[in-house]
Amino acid sequence: MKGVAVGDLFIPKERMAELFGNEKVREFVSEISMVEFRCKDRDEIRRKMRNIEANGPDAEPAPSDLRRLLKEADILAVHLCPVPRSILEHAHKLRVVCTARGGVDNIDMAALNERRIPVINTPHHNTNAVAEYVVGLMIAETRNIARSHSALKSGTWREQYPNTECIPELSGSKIGILGFGQIGRAVVKKLQPFDVEILVCDPYVNTHTVEELGYRSVDLETLLSKSDIISLHVRLTESTRGMIGERELRSMKQSSYIINTARAGLIDIDALVHALKENWISGAAIDVFEEEPAPKDHPLFALDNVTVTNHRAGDTRNAYWTAPVLMGEQLALFLHGQKPQFIANPEVLEPT
Repeated sequence: MKGVAVGDLFIPKERMAELFGNEKVREFVSEISMVEFRCKDRDEIRRKMRNIEANGPDAEPAPSDLRRLLKEADILAVHLCPVPRSILEHAHKLRVVCTARGGVDNIDMAALNERRIPVINTPHHNTNAVAEYVVGLMIAETRNIARSHSALKSGTWREQYPNTECIPELSGSKIGILGFGQIGRAVVKKLQPFDVEILVCDPYVNTHTVEELGYRSVDLETLLSKSDIISLHVRLTESTRGMIGERELRSMKQSSYIINTARAGLIDIDALVHALKENWISGAAIDVFEEEPAPKDHPLFALDNVTVTNHRAGDTRNAYWTAPVLMGEQLALFLHGQKPQFIANPEVLEPT
């Protein structure tokens, strides 16, 4: 078999090719070709990705060599490189596509589904990175780390903060985890040394499973009203869009905080701005925005009781560079006739 690895600014092509270094993959792959999806800097690659996400994989050109290389390839591995139908039409031998991402916006899934070609993805590649960041945001927001830093850098020795009279420690706090998937569970694991009580709300996870792990399974109303800090780890769907609105924010404790590193649409931003202005809650930490880059006049930026960051949670070298290794593990399963754990289009593996 022949494999093609397409690298980029975040995962160099040599790193992408590491998925073919898996011992069980090497049994099948005898030839590897590498190519680069070139961008001069992070600004350019982010711009290209926003264009692809908005307009599809045809919106940005793929590397000029990719069409030629795919004519003989059995396996394609990409990260951010666009994979449009116009290129896939020439990939007559292609058996499987691997992506070092959870999302597949840059891949023409319809073209692959028509040919029943599976797409192995890696939604878990940045789990640890995001979990660490969530804990960091909890501490940064409740302990005023960013506000103190900003004041001192501008020449002010600041003593008064929005929560000065009730600055909490994590120890002894009730932490509400809304969504108990891989990242939610990783956050809980990171929090164990802090001696906190964990409340979990996830209708898709069995109560017994949560309680067997030593945590408390609750409904959304209880999570909102009892938690000192709430962290969101829910997929954005039509049913979850705006799931945290005015009613939910009003039901939280005045001393509580909310953290969102998941998807911007989960929280009604107008309601959150109102809640922070009127002190329904003590604060928030937000890493994701509906429009990115966020406009300079975003209403959250004018508030003193919120920590804002520009979608940094999963952005670590470890998260990017370990993705090819994780892909290799899943690809090995596929090549040996087993079903990978992570497939973006699992229906293509079902009998017709």
